[in-house]
Parts: sequence; structure tokens; C-alpha cells
Amino acid sequence: MFGVVFPNRSFPIDISTFTQIDTFHWVLDMNHFVGEAYDQISEMCIFLLNNFNLPPDKALAVYVQSPGSAFVFCGAVTLARPSAVLSLQWPEPGSAAQMQLTAGDSSSLSAKIGVSVEDAAALSSMDVVAERRIERLAMKVGENLFNFMQSFCGVDGSKLVVPMDILDRWFKKFQEKAKRDPGFLKTFAL
Repeated sequence: MFGVVFPNRSFPIDISTFTQIDTFHWVLDMNHFVGEAYDQISEMCIFLLNNFNLPPDKALAVYVQSPGSAFVFCGAVTLARPSAVLSLQWPEPGSAAQMQLTAGDSSSLSAKIGVSVEDAAALSSMDVVAERRIERLAMKVGENLFNFMQSFCGVDGSKLVVPMDILDRWFKKFQEKAKRDPGFLKTFAL
């Protein structure tokens, strides 16, 4: 039906590694795969296998769930797009109270990746979430640039004046920070 690969972390994993909940839902318990370091898994490639007959109006949707949180949509594959590398944006784990309520069910205390067959039309509205995430990312990068430029601003009447090479200087500093500190770019992730 489908397979997944966690880049630089796994060999291809087929559907047999997932627990089948019902005809259209599968779950991968990340505790069995990586233990408590689930949040270090940031990407997943999912692909349809040649013999899987997914109807043209359906999609395989991928969701992630941190311990005690709700499932969050990450992306999908369809017959028209039979594979995808998805960014896994793990939600914050649930509160201690939520985790205590589910303590009787130890499986809910682990992170999970869920895969389900869904209507492709319904998932297109979820792409709005991805668009908003990109918009917020652009706003954060723009804010970083604005703050950098502000430190070099002069005032000429009603105009702010900045050096001509300010964009080059900002971009060089931005790249250097990213090279020195791989976590720097994660501060822009949402």
C-alpha cells in the first residue's frame, strides 16, 4: 500500500510496521521506533507502492501527535502526487493533567504518526494551514531584517536612511548565524 522513510534515520518501512486501526487508518508508535527522541525526527518521506489502488478522489493523509496532544496534519500523497517529503511539525506535548487522564492507556503517552485515507477535496482546505505557516515564517524573517536595519538607521526629515549595503550585510550575518548554530533557523520554524 504505502511505505515511509525517515531521511538519514531509517531504511524504507512498509505498512507492516504500522498498527492498523481499521480499514483506512494506521498508526506508527514512535516510542518503538526512536523512544522519547521523537521530536528529533523532522522529516518523513511517504510513498505509494505500485500495487496500491488509491481512488483518484482520495489521499493518504499524514498526521503527527506528541504525547497527550491532538493529531496535527502534515501533508498528503495522492495518485497525482505519489510521494512527498513532509516536514513533521510536532505539537507541544499535552499538559501533565491531560497526561494523567490518559495514564491508564499507556499508548496515548507516546508520540505517533497517523496515516489515513481521506477525501482529497477535504484536505485541500488544510493546505491553508501550511500557507499560514509559510506566511508567519516570512514575517519572522522580515522582522529579523527590520530589527537589523533599525540598528543602522539615521533620520533625514521624515525619512529613515540606511546604508546602501544593508541587505548584503544582513544576509551575510544571517547565513553566518545559520552556519554557526544549526538551531538558529529552528527559531524561525512554526
